[in-house]
Parts: sequence; C-alpha cells; structure tokens
Amino acid sequence: MCGIIGVVTNNMNVSAALLEGLRRLEYRGYDSAGIATLSEEGSLLCRRTNGKLARLEKEIKQNPISGTIGIGHTRWATHGSPTVDNAHPHLTDKVAVVHNGIIENFRELRESLETNGRVMNSQTDSEVIPHLITQYLEEGMSPVQAVTATIAQLTGTYAIVILFAGKHQFLIAAKCGSPLAIGYGEKQMYVGSDAIALSPFTSRIAYLQDGDIAQVKDEDVQIWDENSKLVTRTIQLSTQSNSMLERGNYRHFMMKEIFEQPEVLVHTITQYINQETKNIRLPEIPFKLADIQQITIVACGTSNYAGMVCKYWMEKLTGLQVNVDIASEFRYREAPLKPGGLAIFISQSGETADTIAALQFAKKKQQYIVSIVNATESTIAQASDVVLPILVGAEIGVASTKAFTAQLMVLACLTLAFVKDIKPAPEQHKTIITALEQLPAAITKVLSYKRLIYALAQEISNTKNVLFIGRGTAYPIALEAALKLKELSYIHAEGIAAGELKHGPLALVDNNTPVIAIVPSDALFEKTCSNIHEVAARGGKVIAFCDTKGVTKLKDIASYLIVLPEINPFVAPILYTIPLQLLAYYIALAKGNDVDQPRNLAKSVTVE
Repeated sequence: MCGIIGVVTNNMNVSAALLEGLRRLEYRGYDSAGIATLSEEGSLLCRRTNGKLARLEKEIKQNPISGTIGIGHTRWATHGSPTVDNAHPHLTDKVAVVHNGIIENFRELRESLETNGRVMNSQTDSEVIPHLITQYLEEGMSPVQAVTATIAQLTGTYAIVILFAGKHQFLIAAKCGSPLAIGYGEKQMYVGSDAIALSPFTSRIAYLQDGDIAQVKDEDVQIWDENSKLVTRTIQLSTQSNSMLERGNYRHFMMKEIFEQPEVLVHTITQYINQETKNIRLPEIPFKLADIQQITIVACGTSNYAGMVCKYWMEKLTGLQVNVDIASEFRYREAPLKPGGLAIFISQSGETADTIAALQFAKKKQQYIVSIVNATESTIAQASDVVLPILVGAEIGVASTKAFTAQLMVLACLTLAFVKDIKPAPEQHKTIITALEQLPAAITKVLSYKRLIYALAQEISNTKNVLFIGRGTAYPIALEAALKLKELSYIHAEGIAAGELKHGPLALVDNNTPVIAIVPSDALFEKTCSNIHEVAARGGKVIAFCDTKGVTKLKDIASYLIVLPEINPFVAPILYTIPLQLLAYYIALAKGNDVDQPRNLAKSVTVE
C-alpha cells in the first residue's frame, strides 16, 4: 500500500534522505510519488510525479528542493487515478500532508469544505485532511490542536504526517488503523510506514497506537493518546537490517527470496520444533487445545491458500471442523461462531485491513485469536491471544514466496500440536516431524532444477491461458500457482480441483492451453492420473510435477515432466510450491515484466 516517510533534522538536506526512504517503500507497490520540504524562509516546497520513483528522482534533479525537514509518499491509487494531481503530498498554503488509509466520509467533508470556499485540486479522499487542518489553524488553533480537531472528524483509517509552513522544528503524525512508526536517530528523528522505510537511518523504532498524535522534533517526540494524555511508546530494536534489503547477486528480490527458503524454513523449524525431543514448541497458550471444538482460518490471497492446506491437515489428523474464509467476505456473511472457538488469522504484514476487520468480528464472537504474521509488532499481532511469527525477515517482492512456505511450516507445527493433545499418534507424529526437518534439503535440490524450469517457461510464456490442477492439499497449491502466474505474467490462469474438471472446466481444454498438474505420490495420486487422462483425451497439453513414483504412470500422457524428490505426502504441498514459484518468475521474465513490482498490485493492502 501507500508508503510514508518523514525526516526532522537540523544538519542535513532531507531530500536525499526522503528519496532513500521512498526507495525502501517501493516494495509495497505504488503508482506515484512525491516529497515536500520547507525552504529557509519557511514556505512549502513540493515535487510530485506519477509512475516509478525514478521519474521523481529525475524531477528533483532538474528542479531541486532542499531543507532540514520534510515528508515523502508513495501512492497506490484508491480514490482517483494515478495522476500528478492525485499524488501526495497534498498541500494548502499552510500545511503539506501525506496519508495512508481510507477516509470513508470524505465526500461529506469535501462538500462542507467547498461550501466554505475551499478549492480541491484532486480526486482523492486524502485532500480533505490538509484543508481541515488549515481551516482550524485559521481559527487560531495550534498545530496539535488543529490535527486533533481534524482527526475527530475523520471516519475510516489513516496514518498521516503533516508538515507546517514556517515550522522547521517539528512534524506531526497521527494513526488509526494504518501502521506508523517513529525512528530515533542522532539529533534527527524519522517517521515511516514501517521499519523497512526507516532501516537506512536507524534501528531504534517505536510504533504508534491507534488514536495517537505525535509531535516529532529533531531530538525528541511527544505522544498523546486518544484521550489526549501524554504517553510513551516502547522503543525497540528493529530486525530489518540494511543488508536484508539488498538483492545481492540476484537480479530480483523475488528470486533472492525464493532461494532463501531453505534457510528461512530452518529458522522456522528451529523455533517451533525441539530438535532433541522431536516435539512441537509453541509459545504460552491461554487455552487448552483439547477444548477447542471449532477452528476458523481467515486470510487473504496467498495466505488464504496456506489456510486451505491447513484445513486438509487439521481435519484429517484431528477430526476437528475447520472453516477457511476469505477475510474480505468473512464478517459480511455473519458467520455463526460459538464462544470458545479458535480463529486463526494469517497475514504476512499483520496490517491487512480486511483481515483486521475480520479479527475484530471474531473477538466480538468470543473466539480465541491466534495470528500467524511476519511483523510481531503489527496491528493483528497486538490484537491476538497468541502470536506465531513466521520469521522470514523482509520480503520485498510483491508476490509472496518465502512468507507462504513459512506460513505453511508454522501451520504444520500448529496442526501437530493439536494432534498431540487431541489424537496422540506418536509414530505418525515422529514421521511428520522428520519429514519437516528434511524439507529444507529437498527444497535446495529442487532449486537446482532452475534451468529445467527456465526452459519450460520459455515454451509456455506466449500462451494466453493456463490451468493448474490438483487434488487434496495439491488443490490449494494449484490455486496459489495460478495466482502467482496471474500476478507476475498477467496471463489468465485458473487453479482447479482436478475432480471438478468434468463438471465444466474441461470445456476450456484445447491444445493451446497448458494444463499443469500437481501430482505427488499420495492417496489421491491415481485419482489425479485419471483426471490427467481426461485432459489428454481432449487434446490438452499436460505438464506434470510429480516424483519418481509418478513417472511410470505419467510419462506416456504428459508432454512435460518435472520430477521432484520423493517426500512424505504431508509436506508435499510445501515442496511442490517451489518449482511453481520459479515457473511464474521465469515466465514473467520472458515477457519482460517488472517481477518485483507487478502492475496494479501492492505488497500490503491496508485499505478495505
């Protein structure tokens, strides 16, 4: 989503620092960018462009602005198209404002402001904020009072940072529903959407809470909570080091993150599995797993598919009822949740607006809340009874890779914890633990197939449509593979439960539509083979991902075989994800697309 950076100092030109912060925010996805500073005389200076950050950098090089205080923004369009007029910062003669979130009542506010003679220059919801603040300043309020009065009128979500004409000493920041962090430097302070934005400058971070207003000076910060009481927020050391935000020898962050997965999963395994006892190690849980009668898993996009895999695992091994919901639909169907149930929320950023709203609904229904997140200081984590971090570090590529496999690893461990308390099966438990521990090595081997997968990508990169099929836990992996291909290559793709082909999707099969089958040697292998025969009989071109056991059955009907290591069926969905990530990457590369920043997409969707 939109990204925010602010800098207050007394000994540097902030333009370069603002641009560096914006570079760190590119991973969030954006379509325009801008910065604002104060001249020596105290007047507001602003540069904005649509498109990539390079265009803003060129504009600033040609028309430089300087100063010791400033704000910057990368915008992902919601209200209004990605034009210069709609780009942030938005200005009046008295303030410049950057905003992340959605102001739901902006139309009413806009009409009132225009009635009072205010002139709006954009189509955005955000522009009402600087005009409201200006109105209150003109009535004689102080900057803090004007911001307090303004946010009292806003309905929706916001993270805002305000620069005031003539005020070189401070910025003011406020938060409700969208993340905002304060960075502590040496005689300079920072404000940013996340720790990644602040990583070039400081590792000392404090996160604002909903309702907070902060006055940020070059050496200190004052924070007032929603009750206008002065408070302090804990300063913590960020784990987002600068080195984690570099591509190294990789062409794209996505490729780097794909190849980091063996190491990442070792970290996750070490966190959740006791290597000596071969038992699952979870943080303290304020309820008994054996008392849980119903589990609800809620997430968006890729995280939702991780939840679907967990549903198969949980229901088969524990006998518990597990429902998986798309976060944006969950609360609107008013799901009947019995008090004392467990709701699991999966979100890489921990700031996904739809997932936060679903979590709040579940809390009202008296559910225990477990969150699986990468950001342990996030809104979702703070609202949870139990936090299970995935420990992947920064994931910069918009299309999730290592976060997805780490989510699956954590969900696998959570499943085994339930199994131990509900339906103990020591030998089965030990077998699956061993398979999880062997997974990083198996993934390393699959990554060595990159040339083979690259060659396959060249063959199918010009197709218009691709179908992915699978059964059991391979079905959500088919859905995830289709999503990755759509995100990166802009090719239409569908993930289909293989058994559903005969109920309609077979009509899509012809010799121009590759059908990619995910066929591990599990209990449903023969069933999936029958579905592949259905495709082949209708002239379909089948590309099969299988293991050595499957080669004999598939070599005569598949046009292309990718043979993966044999592995326990329980962990197969994690392993089979890896080559499909590579395939999507190489197809996008063949088409010349921006792999790390696909069009129209954002890394963290903090609006509904």
